[in-house]
Amino acid sequence: MGANLPLLSILIWLPIFGGLITFLFGDRRAGSAKYFALAVAVASFLLSIQLYLGLDQANPAMQFTELAPWLPGFNINYSIGVDGISVALIMLTTFTSVLVLVGSWSSIENRTHQYFAAMLVLEGLMIGVFSAMDAVLFYIFFEGMLIPMFIIIGIWGGPRRVYASIKFFLYTFLGSVFMLVGLIYLYLKSGSFDLAVWAKLPLNAQEQMWLFFAFLAAFSVKVPMVPVHTWLPDAHVEAPTGGSVILAAIMLKIGGYGFLRFSLPIVPDASAEWAWLIIALSLVAVVYIGLVALVQEDMKKLIAYSSIAHMGFVTLASFIVFSMVRLDGNIDGARLSLQGGMVQMISHGFISGAMFSCVGILYDRMHSRMIRDYGGVINTMPWFAGFFVLFAMANAGLPGTSGFVGEFMIIIAAFQAHPLIAFFAAFTLILGAAYTLWMVKRVVFGEVANHHVAELTDINAREAWMLGLFAAGVLVLGVYPKPLIDLMDAPIAALVDHLVQTKL
Repeated sequence: MGANLPLLSILIWLPIFGGLITFLFGDRRAGSAKYFALAVAVASFLLSIQLYLGLDQANPAMQFTELAPWLPGFNINYSIGVDGISVALIMLTTFTSVLVLVGSWSSIENRTHQYFAAMLVLEGLMIGVFSAMDAVLFYIFFEGMLIPMFIIIGIWGGPRRVYASIKFFLYTFLGSVFMLVGLIYLYLKSGSFDLAVWAKLPLNAQEQMWLFFAFLAAFSVKVPMVPVHTWLPDAHVEAPTGGSVILAAIMLKIGGYGFLRFSLPIVPDASAEWAWLIIALSLVAVVYIGLVALVQEDMKKLIAYSSIAHMGFVTLASFIVFSMVRLDGNIDGARLSLQGGMVQMISHGFISGAMFSCVGILYDRMHSRMIRDYGGVINTMPWFAGFFVLFAMANAGLPGTSGFVGEFMIIIAAFQAHPLIAFFAAFTLILGAAYTLWMVKRVVFGEVANHHVAELTDINAREAWMLGLFAAGVLVLGVYPKPLIDLMDAPIAALVDHLVQTKL
C-alpha cells in the first residue's frame, strides 16, 4: 500500500459509503446486503492493521495526517491524524464491527439492509472521532454517532425502545451542547479550531474551570459517570444485541478518549484542581454501581452496570495522575496510570462486547434475558458455557485475562497516589467477582431448570467463530499486553510531560 494513499480518510469514509450502498440493496436482496456489509467491515479491519504496521511507535506526534481547508473563513479544516492511542481504539472499532455483523447475521429479520447500513455508518463516524484533530470535525463526528445509534435502538430494540432511544439521545445531546459553547470560546480566544494549538494556549484559572466543566458535561455522559449514568442500563436493555455490543465496546470509550484529548491537555490546571471530584465520582461508580449490579435480575442490566463500574476505573486512572505529577513528581506512576486506563478501555471493549454477545445468543434461542428463566445451561450448551465462564472470569479480573492487566496497573498506580484510593479501587474486584459469578452460577450451572433450557441447542459455527475471536482478544491481551502498551507509550509519555507544566 503506497505511502501517499490517504489511509485515514479511506478508513473513515469506506464504512460510511459502504453503509449507504448497503442501504440501496433494499429488503428484497437482504442476503446480498449482509455479505456486502461484512466485506466492507473486513476491508476496514485490514486497513486498520495497515495503520498499525505503518505507525512509527517511537514518535508521539500525530501521524498519517491529512489537512484540507473546509470552511476557511472560520479557519475550520478537515484535519485528521492518529497516534498510538487513536490506533488502538480504531483497531478495536474495526475488529468489533466485524464481529457485530457476524453476530447479527440471523437475529435481525426485518429491515436487515437498514440495520447493517446503520452499523457501517456508525463504524465510520466512530473512526472519525478517534482521528479528528480539528474540534469542529470532532464535534460533527461525535454528534453524528448519535443518529445511527438512535435508529438502531429505536427500530430494532425491545418493547420500551422509544423511551430508551430518546433518553439516550437527550442525555448525550445535552452534555454536548456545553462542550460546543466551550469549543466556540476557545476558537474566539485562539482564532483556530486546531487541538494542538489549544493545548499550548495560555488560559487563566477561571477560564480553565468553566471549560473543564463544559468538557466534563459532554464526556461524563458518554463514559457514563455517576450520576449521569441512568441512560445506559435502559439503552442496553432495549437495544438489539449488536447495538449493545457497539455501545459497550466502543461508544463508552469515546468519553475516556475525550478526557485524554481535551480535558487533560487543554485545561491541565483546572483538571488538577478538580481531580478530587472525578476521583470521588469514579470510586462511587466502582463501589456503589457494583452493589447495584448485585441485585439485577436482567442479564443485560447486570452487564450494563458492570460496564459503568469498569469504566469508573478509566476515569480514575486519568485523574489520579495529577497528584503524582504535580505533588510527588512521580512521572513513572503517572505513565503507568494512563497506560493502565488505556489497557482497561481496550480490554473492557473485548469483555463487555463478548458478554453482550453471549446474552444475545441465549436471547435468540429463548427470548428471555431474565436470570430466573435459565439454569443448567451447561448441560445442553457445553461449548457456549465454556465461553461464557471465560468471559465472566475476565470480567471479574482473573489473572491471565485482559481484565486483570488494566485493573492491576491502575491499582498499583492508585496505591502510589494514595493507599485509600487503591483500597476502594481494589474493592471492585471483589464486587465484580460477586455479581458476575452469581449470574454465571444461576444461568450456567446446576440442574436443568425447565423444559425450555432442555430444548436449547449449542452454538453453531458462526457463533463459535465470533466468540472464539473475542476469547482470543481477551486471552492474548491478558497474557501478552506488551504490544498494546508499547503502541501507546510514546503519546502517553508526551501527555504526562505536558501535564507537568502549568498554563497559569
